[in-house]
Amino acid sequence: MILFGLCVAATIFGLVLIASAADSYESTGRLLIVQAGGAFLGIILFIAFSLIDMDDLAGYWKVILAFNIIFVASTFFIGVEVSGNKSWIEIPLIGIRAQPAEIVKVSFILLLAKQMYVLRDRISHPLSVGMIFGHFALMIGIIWIASGDMGMAVVYIFIFICMAFASGIRFWWFLGGGAAVVAAAPVIWRSLGEYQRMRILVVIDDTLDPLGIGWHTTRSKLALGSGKFLGQGLFNGTQTQKGVLPAKHTDYIYSVAGEELGMVGCVIILCLLVAIIIRCLYVATRAKNGMGSLICVGMAAMLIFQTFENIGMCIGLTPVIGITLPFFSYGGSSVMTMFAAMGMVSSVKMRPMPGWLKSTRA
Repeated sequence: MILFGLCVAATIFGLVLIASAADSYESTGRLLIVQAGGAFLGIILFIAFSLIDMDDLAGYWKVILAFNIIFVASTFFIGVEVSGNKSWIEIPLIGIRAQPAEIVKVSFILLLAKQMYVLRDRISHPLSVGMIFGHFALMIGIIWIASGDMGMAVVYIFIFICMAFASGIRFWWFLGGGAAVVAAAPVIWRSLGEYQRMRILVVIDDTLDPLGIGWHTTRSKLALGSGKFLGQGLFNGTQTQKGVLPAKHTDYIYSVAGEELGMVGCVIILCLLVAIIIRCLYVATRAKNGMGSLICVGMAAMLIFQTFENIGMCIGLTPVIGITLPFFSYGGSSVMTMFAAMGMVSSVKMRPMPGWLKSTRA
């Protein structure tokens, strides 16, 4: 209930910010309905996953893997282009969009945890590492080829690194992987589009294109700075209410909080997200087996990266790659995914380590 309460509190706070960030009465109503509906369905998923033993669910790994591949690959055929990539699909008749790679993050973590747990006794063997990396590379490749969503691919990379480290893979594998990335950096850089390269360069020098690529970050920093300690007041932010701040209800919801609620509002958001992350890691230490621990670590890694990246791009420390702030940013599929993820953590919490095993470890 602690985890559930934190998630609900963050979602309600997010709904208030989304209501303030909306441009008109019509869009306000629609945005709030979609977000509240996503949260409601997310709560149902939270309860459902809490009641399911993750060991039993992971037993259907073949079906889940097929779903992951087909669902993400569907964007290649029926994807809707948004912000330069085809990472969304539109549900017929009701006109609601969903982001397959966002939803599949949760099942990807489940399958990766299952795979690492099965291979735990030989986790650093070249064949085991190859199998684990092959699973990861398959998903990254599909995401990149089908949708071209670099931002979502980076989330998966961070999740994989954290789970691989927690699983006990030897450190020299990470050194080898790091060396390979450094060696391939020139090729990776040339493979990026001009727009993507500029997004990275603007972080280093924000004077490169302040009215173009750097416009989002420039307006975001101005909004955050103008809020000072207590903010300009909810529904009274200058840039938020005049529509100057771009993507204010999605990518830059943190900037809305900074402008209207000041540093106090920003700190509350951080405290809520950090509390959720700490709770996930706490549950990881009490899991009945290594698979449960890895699931919690994967969910925590997802939250850590998205929180760091979203706030980082709002203050100009990280590139703008379209990552939402968990529980706060507008997005029905996003809030549903977050509640489902926390439901899996709750499932691990409800099935703790047996008492005899605790005493043995002690």
